[in-house]
Amino acid sequence: MLLRLINLTLPFHHSDADVRCAACTALQIADTELLELQVFRRGYDARRKSAIVWLYTLHVRVADPAAVLARKLADVSEAPDVSYHFPPLSPAIKQAPRPVVIGFGPCGLFAALILAQLGLRPIVVERGQAVRERTQSTWGLWRKSVLNPESNVQFGEGGAGTFSDGKLWSQVSDPKHYGRKVLDEFVKAGAPDEILYVSKPHIGTFRLVSMIEKMRADIEALGGEIRFNTKVVAIAHKNQALASITLDNGEVIACERAVCAIGHSARDTFEMLYRAGVDMQAKPFSIGFRIEHPQSLIDEARFGRFAGDERLGAADYKLVHHAKNGRSVYSFCMCPGGTVVAATSEPNRVVTNGMSQYSRNERNANAGFVVGIEPKDFLIDRNDPYYNTPLAGVSFQRLFESQAFELGGSNYFAPGQRVADFLGGRASKSFGSVQPSYKPGVLPTDLAGALPDYAIVAMREALPALDRKIKGFAMDDAVLTGVETRTSAPIRVARDATLQSPSVRGLFPAGEGCGYAGGILSAAIDGIEVAQAVVASYR
Repeated sequence: MLLRLINLTLPFHHSDADVRCAACTALQIADTELLELQVFRRGYDARRKSAIVWLYTLHVRVADPAAVLARKLADVSEAPDVSYHFPPLSPAIKQAPRPVVIGFGPCGLFAALILAQLGLRPIVVERGQAVRERTQSTWGLWRKSVLNPESNVQFGEGGAGTFSDGKLWSQVSDPKHYGRKVLDEFVKAGAPDEILYVSKPHIGTFRLVSMIEKMRADIEALGGEIRFNTKVVAIAHKNQALASITLDNGEVIACERAVCAIGHSARDTFEMLYRAGVDMQAKPFSIGFRIEHPQSLIDEARFGRFAGDERLGAADYKLVHHAKNGRSVYSFCMCPGGTVVAATSEPNRVVTNGMSQYSRNERNANAGFVVGIEPKDFLIDRNDPYYNTPLAGVSFQRLFESQAFELGGSNYFAPGQRVADFLGGRASKSFGSVQPSYKPGVLPTDLAGALPDYAIVAMREALPALDRKIKGFAMDDAVLTGVETRTSAPIRVARDATLQSPSVRGLFPAGEGCGYAGGILSAAIDGIEVAQAVVASYR
C-alpha cells in the first residue's frame, strides 16, 4: 500500500536527505521503516518572500502502513490510484464506422490518442498544416506580415497551445486523475520528467513541436489516420443523429460519431454548426491587451532576495481587481520570460497572445490584462446578421480586432501604448525602457479607442490597484499591446450527460472551442473524457 503525505514543508535550502528525514518525522517512523519515497508534487510558497519555503506531497511505502494510518495523522492517507484505466469495449464497435475527430489541438490529440489506443483507428481532420509546416506559416506572419488563414497560431497540428507557454496545470476538477494520463503521455513523447511533480509544469513551444510529432506517430502506428489541410464544411444528420461530414475537397465521410474539438477561433465552423441546427449559446469571455514588464521586476516583486535562483525560475503572477463599474479586470495566460505574439487567424485583423520557451529567459514578462464581458455586451449593431444570436460574440471580437488592425497601421503591426500615457489619456510617441516584443512590430498610439469605454475605465482603475500588489506593475514604461480577444470561445455548444449534442446525437462537442476547457491540460482532459463517452455510446 502506498501512503500519501501532504503539506510537508521544508526550508528553501534543503537536500534530498532532508526530505526523507522530514517524511519520517511526519509519519512518526524510523528511517529503516521508510521503504520507498516518491515526490508526487513539489511547489513553493512565496507569500512571505523573505522566507520562501518548499511544499511537498509524497507517496511513500512503509513497513507497517496500517500502524501509520491508525495514528490518524491529518496529513496522511492512503494514496489514490492515479493510473489510467481504459473503458471496456462493446462488440458493436467492430461493426460501426470509424470515429472522426475534428481538430487536432490538445483536446483532439488526446481524444484521438485514446481512441487509437483502444483500437478504434480514428480519422482526424485538421484544417491546418502539420506542426513544422505550420510553424513556417506562423513565422510568415511574424516576420513578413503574411497571414495564412488556414494555418497559423490558432489552426494546425497542436492547436493554439503549441504557441504558448505550454502550461500544464489547471483548476478543473479531475477526480479520476486524467491529468496524470496527459502528463505521462507527454513524458513518453519527450517532455522532461519534472512535469510529473512540479506544481506548475510547463513545456514551452519548441519542445511541444517534437512531442506532438511523436504522439501523432503513435496514433498512426495504432491505425489512426491524420488528414491535414482538410476542413469540415458541412455535417448531415437524420432523425437527430449524425450521418456524415463533408470536407472542403468535396469528400463525404459516413460518420456516426464525431468529436468536435475545433478550438476557440474556428468561427466559420461555428457558423456551419449553427446553420446545421446544432444547439449552442453565447457565453462570456474577456477582452483586453497584453501587458509587458521587465521579468526582473516581476522576479524581485515575487521572490525578493531569492530572485534569480534557478530552482524558482522566472516568476509568474495571478492578479484580479473588481472595478467600481462592476467589471472584473484580471491577468490571463501569464508568460514569464516570454514574448507577445501575433495570433490572428483572419485577414485584416490584429490579435495578441503570449508565448514562452521552456527556458523562459526572454527579457520581458507578459500577460493578458483583460476585462470580463457578458453576452449582453455583444448587442452593439442591430444590422449585424448575428445580432442577438449565439454568434453575436464572434461579431464583437471581429469589431475590435479590425479596429486594432487599423490602429496598428493596417499591416499587421499592433497598436501599443506606455502605461503612463494610457493612464494619462495621451497617445504614446515612442517606447522607453520596456520595448514591446510583438512581431512584426508595434505602432505607438492611443489605445483608448481600441476597446469599449467600460473596459478602458476599468483597466485604468485596475493598474494602480494592482501596483499595490506587485510593485512596479503600473510602471511608466510598461507596455500595453492590443488587442487580446481570444481568451476563450465566444460560444458554448450544448452537450448532455452523455457528452453528445442534444440536437445531433453522435456529435460530441469538446474542448476549448466548444466551451468546455481553458488551456492545454483541461482541453486534453476533456478529450479523454469525450473519447470515453464515444466508447460508451456504442453499448
